[in-house]
Amino acid sequence: MGRSGLICAFLIAACCCCRRAAGVPGEAEQPQPELVEVEVGGTALLKCGPSHSQGNFSHADWFSVHKEKPTLIFRVSQGQGQSEPGEYQNRLSLQDKGTTLALTGITPHDERIFLCQGKRPRSQGHRIQLRVYKAPEEPVIQVNALGISVNSEEPEEVATCVGRNGYPLPQVTWYKNSQSLKEEKNRVHIQSSQIVESSGLYTLRSVLKAQLTKEDKDAQFYCELSYRLPSGNHMKESREVTVPVFYPAERVWLEVEPEGTLKEGDRVEIRCLADGNPPPHFSISKQNLRTREMEEERTDDNGVLVLEPAQKEHSGLYECQGLDLETTASLLSDQQELVVNYVSEVRVSPAAPESQEGSSLTLTCEAESNQDLEFQWLREKTGKVLAKGPVLQLRNLKREAGGGYRCVASVPSVPGLNRTQLVNVAVFGSPWMALRERKMWVKENSVLNLSCEASGHPRPSIVWSVDGTASEQDQDPQSVLSVLNVLVTPELLETGAECVASNSLGRNTTVIILELDSNRTTSLSTSTVSPYARANSTSTEKKLTEPESKGVVIVAVTVCVLVLAVLGAVLYFFYKKGKLPCGRSGKQEITLPPSRKGEFVVEVKSDKLPEEMGLLQGSNGDKRAPGDQVGGSSCGQSLTHLQALGAAGAGGC
Repeated sequence: MGRSGLICAFLIAACCCCRRAAGVPGEAEQPQPELVEVEVGGTALLKCGPSHSQGNFSHADWFSVHKEKPTLIFRVSQGQGQSEPGEYQNRLSLQDKGTTLALTGITPHDERIFLCQGKRPRSQGHRIQLRVYKAPEEPVIQVNALGISVNSEEPEEVATCVGRNGYPLPQVTWYKNSQSLKEEKNRVHIQSSQIVESSGLYTLRSVLKAQLTKEDKDAQFYCELSYRLPSGNHMKESREVTVPVFYPAERVWLEVEPEGTLKEGDRVEIRCLADGNPPPHFSISKQNLRTREMEEERTDDNGVLVLEPAQKEHSGLYECQGLDLETTASLLSDQQELVVNYVSEVRVSPAAPESQEGSSLTLTCEAESNQDLEFQWLREKTGKVLAKGPVLQLRNLKREAGGGYRCVASVPSVPGLNRTQLVNVAVFGSPWMALRERKMWVKENSVLNLSCEASGHPRPSIVWSVDGTASEQDQDPQSVLSVLNVLVTPELLETGAECVASNSLGRNTTVIILELDSNRTTSLSTSTVSPYARANSTSTEKKLTEPESKGVVIVAVTVCVLVLAVLGAVLYFFYKKGKLPCGRSGKQEITLPPSRKGEFVVEVKSDKLPEEMGLLQGSNGDKRAPGDQVGGSSCGQSLTHLQALGAAGAGGC
């Protein structure tokens, strides 16, 4: 080294010694700075040093050291503080009697060294390292919605994780099914980047790329952010996501809904399924029973074959074909048999049965099914089961046997599978009327509906004896209801109305009597009597039912016997007392006391015709028999006559 070089080295060394002696801040050898940790937005408390006394801080300067360059930010003179102009001018204040400098509104830009330098000669400054922290927001993960193919030769993007507004920069870790992922050549690659916001906070963005397999189709991926706060280490996890994984199908198969036994009328869906993603293009074929070839069926837009309603013709063998449009590989499913259980239309013979009263009739029911059938017969109007089996025997037919009969063919092994057929049995007969005579209370000049119902075979027709608007309704194939709309006039009140039903076998009539009564409300009497209980006589006489007429006859006979017995006893009593003029000459009429005249009167009504029943003569106004005249005859003759009269009266009763 030359003389000039030595002189330069000496001058530099002397300059450094002078600067150190002068106490220029930041130049002297310093110990490790004191560490102060604060979260963003908090207040940092900076102490000038624990080893100094209070008097030492009556005169001190505070510096902010940034990039090794100290900047005066605060002065303390005689215990009073004064901020220097700059970024900290309004954020600094003295606390603890001047021993502590408080810095408020901490931001990431405040992370640096702060220096406290006393005014005493050769005073050593106190250095403070301020560390700033901010927890990042919850990590947001976004999955690759387009999916990843297992045939990809390089790692594909699985998901992206973003953590915003953290300080310092957090660390990211990726997980698959709770197992952390590490960098792996040609298998796993993690690419992270960060953005410094204007606030000084960091936004972290991490992308996970991986090569996936078919087994990863249900794998759960998530990311974890690790960060530190003054309170310690912390972490936040994102939600779990699943990435679509595309892989070719290895198998296809058929699925039928609903499962289990099928029957006609059901809605049946046949669809193809495969273990590939995306599924291949499907087609469904059914075997032609004649040619034994598989023929493609027409499906809906989703590739589903819908059978609605299912018919027996849909039974057969089905198979599914899957075509991978990417690899053009074709897969066939196993053939699957579809069975649609059915019952054919029910046939009843004879189809329109008709018969005479007293004869027999046989109804036969037939149907076909792929399962065992059960038959039963029901009466249509009552629902009562009449017989089990395909044959129904009707013997000694009466008019009441006419009407509907239903045959039910069902499959016990398939609930709900059945078919029915209704047949109407017609029994020949003249019209039956609901009522022979009916009385109605009406108001004059009112409008009423007169109803008349008749049944028979052939089906009767109805005509009315009065004018009006008539309408007919078919009750069943052998019954008809006629309704006549009329105005109540004096002529109608006098004549009444007559409904006449007729067919080729006879006719029958119902008489409607109209009575005027202002105290009654006009009402419509509509027949609801079953046609099978109707009288069918052509007589116009109003009849009582047979049990009622028999009862009246019995009562009348009993009354007659009792009256005659009492009368005989009274006459015998007077005879014994000598009160009767027996044996006297002259004619005397045997009469009852005036108080007893006309006392015994009996009126009998019967449903039998006059020629079929005996009549009891009344005591008033009747002609006496010759034996009733007593004159010059003995009392025995009188008694004999009374006995004969009693016998005749009993016979008449």
